[in-house]
Parts: sequence; C-alpha cells; structure tokens
Amino acid sequence: MSNILITGGAGFIGSQLAYKLCKQGNDIVIVDNMSYGHEDNLKFDDINLSDYLINGDIRDTEMMESLFQSFKPDYVYNIAGIAPLPDCQSNPCEAVSVNVNGFVNILECSRKYGVKTVIQASTNAMYENEYRFPVYENFTELPSLIYPNTKYCAERFAQSYCDTYGMNVCCVRFANVYGPHVDCLRKQPPFVGYIIRELYYNRTPVFHSDGKQSRDYIYVDDLTDLLCLVQKCKGFDAVNCTSGKSYSVNEIYDITQMIMEKNIPAEYASPANYWKKYPKLYGGAYPISEERLEHEVNKYSLCNNNHAKEKYGWNPSIDIAEGMKRMVEYQVKLFDEMNLKES
Repeated sequence: MSNILITGGAGFIGSQLAYKLCKQGNDIVIVDNMSYGHEDNLKFDDINLSDYLINGDIRDTEMMESLFQSFKPDYVYNIAGIAPLPDCQSNPCEAVSVNVNGFVNILECSRKYGVKTVIQASTNAMYENEYRFPVYENFTELPSLIYPNTKYCAERFAQSYCDTYGMNVCCVRFANVYGPHVDCLRKQPPFVGYIIRELYYNRTPVFHSDGKQSRDYIYVDDLTDLLCLVQKCKGFDAVNCTSGKSYSVNEIYDITQMIMEKNIPAEYASPANYWKKYPKLYGGAYPISEERLEHEVNKYSLCNNNHAKEKYGWNPSIDIAEGMKRMVEYQVKLFDEMNLKES
C-alpha cells in the first residue's frame, strides 16, 4: 500500500476519493483549509476521515514542505481549488493564487521529495469555446472565463515539470460531477444539488434559458475509480472523465421529479441574470457581457472518453437515473436530519 496525500479532501470529490483510498488500505493525509470543505463530508458510517485532516492551505510553502518531508507521499491528488465559476470571476486574483500558484507549490514539493505521480483535478470547462463534439483531449479553442483559464494554466505548469524534470503528472478533466455530498447549500450550488434542494422544500426552481441546454455528467464513484487508475501515468497526460453522454436541464429535472415524486413546473429566466447573486460582476466600467453569460448558460458539452478506456482500462458504470436516485436518497436524508436539528 502507499502513502497518499489528498488536498481539498474535505470537499465533495476529495472526501469520496479519500474514503476509497483509505478503504483500500493506503495511509492517507488530507489537507484542506475548509473554505469549501465541510466536516460532515469526512464522516462515513465506518470511518471518520477527520482523523486524517490537516487544516492548511496548499499555498503555505513551509507547511507543505514540512508535510512532504515527514509523510513522504508516494502519490499526491490535488483536488483543492476554487471551482465555482462566479466565485473565480468575482475574485480572479484569489482564483489564480489558489488554482495556479497553489498547484505549482505542490509540483515543486513533489519534485523535491520524489512523488511518483501527481494527479491534478482539471476540468472540461476548458472546452467552453469548442464547437466540435464530442471533444477529445487535444482541443484547439482556448477558454475565456477565469476558472477554466486557471486550470489551463495549471496544466501548462504540469507539462513544464514533466518535460523539465521527468515527473509523472496526470490532469483529469472532470465533466459535471454529481453524487452524494454535493454542496447543495452554497450561494450558487451545482445544478443537480440546486434542483434537489428546491424540490425538497417544494419551491419552484428557476432555470436560465429554455432548459434545453445539454451537458455531460459523471457520477462521483466512476470518477474516483479513474483517479485511482491514473496513478500509473507516465510523463504528462490529460484525460477526459465523462460518461460520454449529454443530458439537458429539462431531462435531469424530469428524472429528479420522478424520483422525488414531485410535480412542480420550473420557471425560466433570462441568461443575463444567471449570476445575479454576484452583483460585483455587473458593476464597474466593464461589466460582464450578456453575450458571455448567454454563452455560458447555453453551451453544450460532450467529451470523448476513449483515452481513459484504452489507456487506463476505465469504464463508467453508473447511469444518470441510478446516480440521481443515489444522490436524492442521500440529500433527502441530510435535509431531514438538518430540519430535525433546527426544530
């Protein structure tokens, strides 16, 4: 078994990965500054991952060097980062600091202390301006928004370290990840978390545009399976992690309503109001353009996953209906428990 460091391990994806690696018998350490992580994510029926948690920031060079020296990780998973698009757009300097500088700090520590493979959480949001589908890893149209650009820059640094030092770094480009533990309560939650929350409280969800926009999704267990397999990466690699299928907003809403036995027609709003909870983006001499927001709302995403299948022997196994059923069951139980505590 191996020593494995997981940054961002108190978040949705990081905690699920940490649990899987721990159950495999690996020695793990989790680093999270808890800006997006939650203690509840670390509590499983058979293990409390809080015992493995260090509250720290990946940009803290002294802390990270000390950890690498003492723990001597064989593999490092960098899941830490600022992922919500409007958060990155509202505070671009912080987004670059965490998503790029923080990752470079991890690369440098990994170089110094002989990590076998670094696995970076990347994103298919980098394909936001692509128009040929499905998208392969060798895309040509560069991104525009802050978040995908931070991940694009991080990948370039990963390539640099591989070319210069002979390191092994795999950047896994996540599709829209869903499953139990998705953060349903943040200001701009992921779509699937948002609709479960609204339906649970019998509220009418508001969809921007017409609901026909379609994205590819991946269930969190399928994602963590691939993250384990890419430990054998040699040199630099970028890998799409997607089900290879695309579903519209309306299709996923219909599936969720059926599972939750609800019948609440959605409302539809202008794409220009998509990030209205972030007024900072609409102010200043150059506010965010309606055209850019409309593009983000209506963009289509579908990635090809042949590379992951052929090189790493990976196959996604959870379809959208089963994945949403599992997610709904978990989130409804969580909301029930929250309401009991508040009453």
